[in-house]
Order: sequence, then C-alpha cells, then structure tokens
Amino acid sequence: MTTTELLCGIDLGGTKIELIVLEAGGTERLRHRVATPAGDYDATLEVICGLVRTAESAAGTFKGVGIGTPGAISKATGRLKNSNSVCLNGQRLPADLEQRLGKPVRIANDADCFALSEATDGTAATAGTVFGVILGTGVGAGIVVRGRLLEGPNAIAGEWGHNPLPWPDDDERPGAACYCGRNGCIETFLSGPAMAAWHHHRFGIELTAERIAAGADAGDATCLETMVRYENRLARSLAHVINIVDPHVIVLGGGLSNCLRLYHRIPELWGEYVFSDRVDTRLVPPRYGDSSGVRGAAWLWAD
Repeated sequence: MTTTELLCGIDLGGTKIELIVLEAGGTERLRHRVATPAGDYDATLEVICGLVRTAESAAGTFKGVGIGTPGAISKATGRLKNSNSVCLNGQRLPADLEQRLGKPVRIANDADCFALSEATDGTAATAGTVFGVILGTGVGAGIVVRGRLLEGPNAIAGEWGHNPLPWPDDDERPGAACYCGRNGCIETFLSGPAMAAWHHHRFGIELTAERIAAGADAGDATCLETMVRYENRLARSLAHVINIVDPHVIVLGGGLSNCLRLYHRIPELWGEYVFSDRVDTRLVPPRYGDSSGVRGAAWLWAD
C-alpha cells in the first residue's frame, strides 16, 4: 500500500486524544486513544506527535494528518479560536504540529469532521447536501455539499448553535445567557445541560439529559413533558436550517442522538415551520456514532 492510501485522523478533545488510520476505502487499520494533558498546550503537541509516530511505525507513513477539535482556525490570525479546551485558543496549532511532525496538517471543527464522516461513508453517504448536527454539551454542526466540507470566509459554517431560537414563545424570551455573550442562543435550549436545566427549573428534579430521555421512554410524566418541549424547540431550529440550506439529509450526533424518538417526532413537527408544501429532508442517526469525529478528521485527507 502506498503512503497516499493511508489516511490519518486525530480527534483532539478536552479529555481524550484519539488517532485512527484508515485505508482509502474506509477500512480501519488501527486506533489509539490516550488522555489529553489537562491545560498543557506543549504536552498536548507531544502526545499528538507520539501517537502519529507510533501509528506510522505500525501501519506505514502517511502524507499528512487530519485534526478535528472544538473551535476553528481564525482566517485573520491563523490561530485557534472558540475552543472549549482553552489552552488551545490563540495557538498556531497546525503550524506548530507541522513543524514538529515534518508533514502537513489539516484541521477542522469537530462538528465539521462528524458531518464529513457521515457524508463520506455513513448514513448520509449518498446525499448531495448534508447537515451534520452535534447535540451534546454544546450544539454545533457541519455542512457537506457533494462530498466537500463547506468552509466559509469566517470559518464558522454550520454554527447554528449561536443563532437565536426561531419562533420563540413568550416564556422563551430573552432566554438564558450564553457563553458567547448573548441570550437565547439555540445552544442554551438544545444542549444536554440545557435540557437538564429546564427540567430542574420546571420540576425541581436534577436529572441528566440521558436520564430524562430514558424516563420519557418509560412513561414518566415529567420527563415526557420535558422531551415534548425539547422536541418542539429542536423541530423549529432544524426547520430554520431547512429553510436556509435545504439539505437532503440531517444527521444527528452527540449524546442526544441516541434518543430514538427524535427521528420520528421531529419530522412530524417541523413541517409547520418549513416554507414548503412538503418536507423531503431525511433525519437520520449516525452510522459511526462517537467514532465519526475521528473518522472525519482522517477523511480531511481524502482526494
């Protein structure tokens, strides 16, 4: 196998760093996962370089490395911005890695990598336009058009989580404060912590989003009310996306993508808000789940 047929991707998260090597057809050759050095940028670089060298020793060399991480590279400065791993912000991550590795690096937002993975050989592989959603501790998305990741001049394509919740009810205004400095962002309604916070505010009961979803499936009345409220907000938010992007497929990722009721409930609701006589967009679960991010990072090097 030639060097150009091996694709290397790294998912750089706040708690773990995962590396994968794929063959050109998508077959996994190897995978390694280690803990992320907490708050230590130089140590993080060393761990990444160590993973790459170990992988090359085991599988063979590759021409470049793909990195998926929260945040994005600023077009103005070349430095990372908007990452929840704050030690990475303001750093020239690709340049620093290229210098240490002696090979080129391509970097993309973790939600972009998720979308690229599912659009390449996941549940949206045959779709022309894919909107890949992350519903987890935060809310983000990536957009893939005809197999290509959409990258705009501001490096923020798909950042729907920091738009306001569309068609808000009176009790949804002005909305909770968001870390971005505004109120009422979609993320403050649709993230896992946001669901848990609303449930606690409404019923005085502290549950995680996963337990609320399980409780709704089991028939718990309070959990079901929270889920119904959440589903309406998600339907409005995705309808807004459909009105702008008109994707063929929307793929859900993140912890809340495991809630199976969303895949039939949301399409039942979003038609009220979509500017069309019918909605042909499909809402689907991911094929690769938690592995989509690291696979998408590797696909950054696909021709």
